[in-house]
Amino acid sequence: MSDIPSPAKVPEHAVMQQFEVIDNSLHIGGRSLSALASAVGRTPFYAYDRTVMDARVTALREAMPPRLHLHYAMKANPMPDVVQHLAAITDGLDVASAGELRVALETGTAPANISFAGPGKSTEDLELAVASGVIINMESRREMERIALLAERCGKRPPVAIRVNPDFELKAAGMKMGSGPKPFGVDAEQVPAMMQSLASLPLEFVGLHIFSGSQNLRPQAIIEAQRKTFELAYHLSQSAPAPIRWLNIGGGLGVPYFPGERHLDLAPIAANLAELVETAAARLPEAEIVMELGRYLVAEAGIYVCEVVDKKVSRGETFLVTNGGLHHHLAASGNFGQVIRKNYPLCLGNRVAGDTTEEVNVVGPLCTPLDILGHRVTLPTAEPGDLVVVFQSGAYGLSASPVGFLSHPPPGEVLV
Repeated sequence: MSDIPSPAKVPEHAVMQQFEVIDNSLHIGGRSLSALASAVGRTPFYAYDRTVMDARVTALREAMPPRLHLHYAMKANPMPDVVQHLAAITDGLDVASAGELRVALETGTAPANISFAGPGKSTEDLELAVASGVIINMESRREMERIALLAERCGKRPPVAIRVNPDFELKAAGMKMGSGPKPFGVDAEQVPAMMQSLASLPLEFVGLHIFSGSQNLRPQAIIEAQRKTFELAYHLSQSAPAPIRWLNIGGGLGVPYFPGERHLDLAPIAANLAELVETAAARLPEAEIVMELGRYLVAEAGIYVCEVVDKKVSRGETFLVTNGGLHHHLAASGNFGQVIRKNYPLCLGNRVAGDTTEEVNVVGPLCTPLDILGHRVTLPTAEPGDLVVVFQSGAYGLSASPVGFLSHPPPGEVLV
């Protein structure tokens, strides 16, 4: 919702609808951006709005079939306060390292509702996973044997699932995790033989993790992949050493970042899942069906805030030089998976609209031409001291960035 004087000019795509604009200032967590920056005490910083996360989880609960369990994939944003909040409103957590697992266990989430995936788990990773009793998603036969040795040594029978590299892909996915040769999981055609070997080991087989891709905004592509996921699970269950009690179907739900992109329509996806879950109740009657979501739960709840420290003109182009950049937010710089660089949505958070606007390049303080937050974006006429906001920054922001590059100070992080 916005409250902006009508004569002011608001750049297209500048303000995302999940936050209010009051008296021409962006508000997050019930406070103006300037007040929040004052409370944080420094820029740059990340801020995550818990009410936006709550709204996203509520919308999913209302749309999806009741039997579907929602898990938060911590890799998207492992900030402990964020994880604690999402642990309270979802059904479980998914981790990818011993460090993430420690944070997950600190939330009080039951180990049976925590799963651990990752293609190169260290001995420390596996020791902690076995000791804590979380579900370990096994990524290879060798990893299965390593887990079995640890289980024998400590007299435990840890719950395990097989992460499957499916023989299909999530079409139009921003990041493809399945189909073809992949470092993730066990090729679907190799799973039956692995299951046969598993039966003689001191491991408790609970099910399958089938994840084909992420960041998808096309409902029909997601529907097709989910149908194939369940069919593959039914096929593999025939070779399983025990009934399937846990089926993680991954996520894949995308969020809009760039001009022309629209929010994902949940309705057809939810209708398809309702049918699939109902069928699974008959064909896999003991299975808990899990949808694992990371970016979809947190991306839109977060902003990255940096301050303009200089303004200069070079051969006809205006540059706003800020104290933040790719070392804090690699994804927004375009260096985290983009083939053709596109701008994340930006605004001046302390002056969202202005009577005059200008086309500018928003850059950071690093000595590299890659340090770009906005290329030829239209903003209100800015001056040093103004606060640049990068939207859609709640996922794969700080933890996915080279914070130590050039030894600049790290940014702050707050949950509001």
